[in-house]
Amino acid sequence: MAQSKAKINISLDAELVVEVMVLAGVGSPQDAVELVVRDYIARGHRTEARVESRERALRDAEVQPQEPQG
Repeated sequence: MAQSKAKINISLDAELVVEVMVLAGVGSPQDAVELVVRDYIARGHRTEARVESRERALRDAEVQPQEPQG
């Protein structure tokens, strides 16, 4: 049994959509906007992953015992 994804309809400024279509190199307004949204989400996930790994590295550095000095 195939699941269908929920869909919404929105109105956007035509000049904005045409510019996105040109930049994305696609002929369909729907495809162009979908590509932009998917790219935005992917960038967000990559940013989250970078921040998480950076925070983990900082936590690991704080937890490691210091070597005796002198």
